[in-house]
Amino acid sequence: MTQHAVRVEGLTRRFGASVAVDGIAFTVAPGELFGLVGPDGAGKTTTLRMLAGVLRPSEGDAVLEGVSVAREPERVKHSIAYMSQRFGLYADLTVLENLSFYADLYEVPRDERPGRLERLFRFSNLAPFRDRLAGQLSGGMKQKLGLSCALIHQPRILLLDEPTLGVDPISRRDLWLIVHEMVAEGVTVVVSTSYLDEAERFDRVAFLHEGRIVALDTPAALRGAAGGVIFAVAAADLRGARDRLRRIAEVRRATVFGDRLHVVAGSADDGDRIARALTDEGMDGVEVRRIEPTLEDVFIDHVTAKAG
Repeated sequence: MTQHAVRVEGLTRRFGASVAVDGIAFTVAPGELFGLVGPDGAGKTTTLRMLAGVLRPSEGDAVLEGVSVAREPERVKHSIAYMSQRFGLYADLTVLENLSFYADLYEVPRDERPGRLERLFRFSNLAPFRDRLAGQLSGGMKQKLGLSCALIHQPRILLLDEPTLGVDPISRRDLWLIVHEMVAEGVTVVVSTSYLDEAERFDRVAFLHEGRIVALDTPAALRGAAGGVIFAVAAADLRGARDRLRRIAEVRRATVFGDRLHVVAGSADDGDRIARALTDEGMDGVEVRRIEPTLEDVFIDHVTAKAG
C-alpha cells in the first residue's frame, strides 16, 4: 500500500483566461474520507474531474494509487469510481438492469455479481425497487442507485461530486451511511460538498475559494483555530442589528445565520457591549449568548481574511 492514496501537487486548470483551479496541493491517506468544501464556482467539480482522469490539468499533477493523471489518465480509471453530479443512469432501464450494465462495463466476473448485488441492495435499501425503471425513482433513490453503480466493481478510491445536492434529508442520511461503511472497509473517498454541516463528517477538510485552498485540517482543528469569540444574537430587526453591530469597534464580523446573527468579537466580555448597543437603539427581542464556532463560521473567516 502506498503512503498516500491520492497526492495532488500544484494542480491547475485554466479555461481560456479563467483559472478554475489554481495550484492546489494536498494528500489523502488510504481509507480516509477527505472533503473539498466550498460554494459554487470554487473549483470543486473541476478538481474531481481532473482526479478522475476526465479533464487534463493545465499544470501540476495528481497521483492516485501511484498512477499520474497527467501522464496516464486512462490507467487511473481502473482503480477509481467517479460519481458526477449527473451520474449516467439510464431512465428506461430498471434498477437491476442499470446495475448489471455497469457490472458489464467494469467487467465484473459473472460468478461475483450475485454477492455484490445483494450487498449493494442491502446498503441502499433498493431491493424492493429492483424492477422499477430508474426514470421513475425519486431524486434520493436515483443518487443511491448511482452510488451503487459506482461501487459495483469495488473501487479502491471513490470520487463523489456533491452526492447529496438536492436530496431529501432521509436519503442524505442513507447515502452517508453507505459512504461511511465503504470508508470503514478501507475505501478512500474524496467528496465535494457546499454543505458545511456535511463537512463535519469528514476526516479532513480542504476549504476551496476561487480555485485555491484557503484552509486544510480536521474539522475539530479548524474550529479550534477560529479567531475571536462568537455570539449568537437575536433581534426583531435582524438586518438592522447587523448593520448597527458592524459599526462597533469590538465587532470583527456580523453575519446572518438563519434567524440569528453570528457575531465575532474580541473577548467574552464583548457580549454585554453587543447587547447594550442594540437595546440603546431601542431594538426589541435582543438576546445574546456565546456559542462555539461552526465550520461555516470558520470558512467565512478565511474567505473574509483572503478578501481583506
